[in-house]
Amino acid sequence: MKNRTKSTVLFILCVLVIGFLAYSGVYGVTAGGYRLKPFSEVINRGLDLQGGVSVLEEIQADKVDQETMSKVTELLSMRVNKLGVSETVVTREGQKRIRIEIPGKYDAKEVIDGVAKTGELKFVGPDKQTILTGKDVKKATAYVDSQDGKPTISLELNDAGTRKFADATQKFIGQPITITMDEDELTSPTVQAHITNGKAVITGSKSLDEAKRQANIINSGALPVTVKPVEVKTIGASLGANALPLSILAGKVGIAIVMIFMILYYRIPGVIASIALVLYIYIVLLAFASVNVTLTLSGIAGFLLTVGMAVDASILIFERMKEELKSGKSIKAAIDSGFHRAMSSVLDANITTIIAGVVLYGLGSGSVKGFALTLIIGVALSMFTAITVTRWLIKLAAGMGWFKHKWSIGTFGVHDFRRGVK
Repeated sequence: MKNRTKSTVLFILCVLVIGFLAYSGVYGVTAGGYRLKPFSEVINRGLDLQGGVSVLEEIQADKVDQETMSKVTELLSMRVNKLGVSETVVTREGQKRIRIEIPGKYDAKEVIDGVAKTGELKFVGPDKQTILTGKDVKKATAYVDSQDGKPTISLELNDAGTRKFADATQKFIGQPITITMDEDELTSPTVQAHITNGKAVITGSKSLDEAKRQANIINSGALPVTVKPVEVKTIGASLGANALPLSILAGKVGIAIVMIFMILYYRIPGVIASIALVLYIYIVLLAFASVNVTLTLSGIAGFLLTVGMAVDASILIFERMKEELKSGKSIKAAIDSGFHRAMSSVLDANITTIIAGVVLYGLGSGSVKGFALTLIIGVALSMFTAITVTRWLIKLAAGMGWFKHKWSIGTFGVHDFRRGVK
């Protein structure tokens, strides 16, 4: 009786917590001046869910190395961010193409004109006069200083730049020289010494990644890079707005059908699997929000596929439990043995799917990457809910005495429990 009471209390608490999480995920919760936002407000939506412009830019050169691609990507990303639009996506495609997706913008010409021109890099003195341009820069490299461990950018100038910089550093000692890209300030280091050899270091970056980004932009301003749009797509606001509610409706219907099937076929284990599925959906959406996933139509398809796979793991486990009960084992023994013996099949199915997702993410582009990313996250988390959450809830249900009757487990066909239910 004591064990049954404990199991009942824990089970009710679990259901209440999962219910609260589900409610907060759908509607949000406000308490004590703090608001827990619903997932509809925190998960980024892709171009196909809210409309916008997609531009595929191509570098006009026969051969493009990875360093050049990195520089051009940084430059284009900086230009896109100047448009003031959040959730923009700038990704590489192939050897010399870069995909730019800008949700909420519908003027393709404005986007193309804003990102396709060659960058204008300037070193501006405190007197607002231009000291150097991108043509005067030979090379910029980011590294971590071995003496103080701080991120640093080394700057190397050509002959013309060396002469101009020597005059400027002599004139502006103790004053800042601002480095700008298209009038946007990149960094503003203070002149510490008179530099005559054309080699300088820039400190003050918050991290090595920031220093690398700044070095790439400085280098890109010195390169005569030409990019040309080879594909332009515009998705209207109304089309994007209609896609999201239809996708949500499809998701609700699909999840509801899965839950109804599980409950009708597996009875109480099906109910428990449905409760675990609600928690799984919450955890997956939380992961999407945490890692800043941009959700697209293909991403929603991948997410719904993982919902089916999460239930598939439960089906494997439940069927194994039924086989153990048929062999005459007690409920407790059948649960432990069912989870243990089904584990190899569950791991095999999920790990092979994750491998396929990794390959798709590595080789694919655009919507394929979105599908692969949601698939990988979903499958990985489905193993957690199937192996831990479902198992614990099943054990609590057994402790409450829910499996005393044949109908509570589901259909067994022509076989009977024998002495399985105890």
